[in-house]
Amino acid sequence: MNLIDTCWIPVIREDGSRCRIAPWQVSERDNPVVELDAPRPDFQGGLYQFLIGLLQTCCAPKDLDSWFEWYEEPPEPEELKALMGQCAQAFELFSEPGSPAFLQDLELVDGEDKPVESLLIEAPGGKTLKDNLDFFVKGGRFNSICPACAAQALFTLQTNAPSGGVGHRVGLRGGGPLTTLVMPADGTHTLWHKLWLNVLEKEVLPGKWYDEPVCDASVFPWLAPARLSDKTGTATLPDDVNELQAYWGMPRRIRLQLEAEPGHCDLCGDASESLITGFSTRNYGVNYEGPWTHPLTPYREDPKKEKPPLSLKGQKGGLSYRHWLGLAFRDDDNGDRAAQVVSHHISARAIDLQAGMLPQLWCFGFDLDNMKARSWYEHRLPLFSVPPEQADLIKGLAQVLISCARALLPELRKQVKSAWFRRPEDHKGDTSMIDHTFWQRTEPEFYRLLSEYAAKTEQGRVDAVLYLRWYNTLMNTTRQLFDHFTLHTSVEALDLKRVMKAREQLHKRIYTLKPIKELKEFAQPAMEENAHG
Repeated sequence: MNLIDTCWIPVIREDGSRCRIAPWQVSERDNPVVELDAPRPDFQGGLYQFLIGLLQTCCAPKDLDSWFEWYEEPPEPEELKALMGQCAQAFELFSEPGSPAFLQDLELVDGEDKPVESLLIEAPGGKTLKDNLDFFVKGGRFNSICPACAAQALFTLQTNAPSGGVGHRVGLRGGGPLTTLVMPADGTHTLWHKLWLNVLEKEVLPGKWYDEPVCDASVFPWLAPARLSDKTGTATLPDDVNELQAYWGMPRRIRLQLEAEPGHCDLCGDASESLITGFSTRNYGVNYEGPWTHPLTPYREDPKKEKPPLSLKGQKGGLSYRHWLGLAFRDDDNGDRAAQVVSHHISARAIDLQAGMLPQLWCFGFDLDNMKARSWYEHRLPLFSVPPEQADLIKGLAQVLISCARALLPELRKQVKSAWFRRPEDHKGDTSMIDHTFWQRTEPEFYRLLSEYAAKTEQGRVDAVLYLRWYNTLMNTTRQLFDHFTLHTSVEALDLKRVMKAREQLHKRIYTLKPIKELKEFAQPAMEENAHG
């Protein structure tokens, strides 16, 4: 089964019909493909990354003009087929050891046998199953899967790989990275447009580029013996290989085991002439170290520039607008910066696409605790199609709004605990519900303010009314949430004297916070106008 030639990718076409296609069919114009149709959300994200990586590797445009040509008029499928076909040898899913197989160790012959279910990131490990501790995520649900689902599971594991025990390496971006893709906000665009929005031009990527696709182990590490990372091996740094290996990282040493027996796939339910029931694996595969950056992932930079950037991960409790600045631009408070595809879209493409596409940011990834997958998160956040100079102003406004919210929340949390407990410093319990509710209550107004400001592209300064609205939103929400968390309890549990003392302290403290005082100064003209009105 060759992943370039075979129709294995589940999709939905414009008329609502479902089918499977080969990768080069994504640009078909007759009843075009509008969306992927993977059996699991992590596979959906994995397939998007697989196709974007394939286009970036085999079909990258030379410059911005070339990118716009294919965005406005997609290439003929046969042209894509010819370009992708030059790397087809790297996309055979099954072969004998010694011959290349997609994302699988070239020479692995004596690995540890594992059930195919272990390809799934949330699957319970061997010790968990042995000790009968698989309470929440049961084992034994997926015993046989079809080749198409095996390819999706394999890619999803290799690109998100969490720590897997001694010598079982994490993915090139670290375990469970966050992926951010630029997406149309409406439903009128084809899958081709969604993918192409996340493909970069050759001129904006580092390193040496070639007229023809490169198909060797520098890009696809499974075409050569694995760069082992045991005592005799070495780490793999960005300078050791082609920068395109960022899309095709292979930290795990795996070899799929194909069974000739036909049956139905436990994941997608489709009939298959052959099934995969297990795989072989060994530790000490490719160990990616150093300043690796992936174009589809946001990073946090070391302010002292002494350590390499760290990929942002899935967040406990999900994402909210407090993360928006670092996902869409750059958050100066903590050093978070947007993925390269996002920053490039805003700086080079957004204004020219403004008439035909309202953009948004699709963020997804696992929230991992070492080897344990706690949650899979997906979020859609707004982006704004404005000139670069206006984008800088939006970034500045968002920085002010978020900094003020961040300053208020710890004080709210502190005083709620003071109202709850006689000795609040001794209580270390979970207060995340306060944080979650605060961000949730203030989020709609945050995006409304940014949207209103973005709509006035000719306006250089921020109207004081916008600052006043945010000031009122934060103050009112803080007071309301304090009352909600401290007064909504039984009379027996309520110490009203302690509550009122904490409430008074809250009201004193929030007006002395530096970001709030600055916000009030920005809003002062609107306050005075309201007073005189």
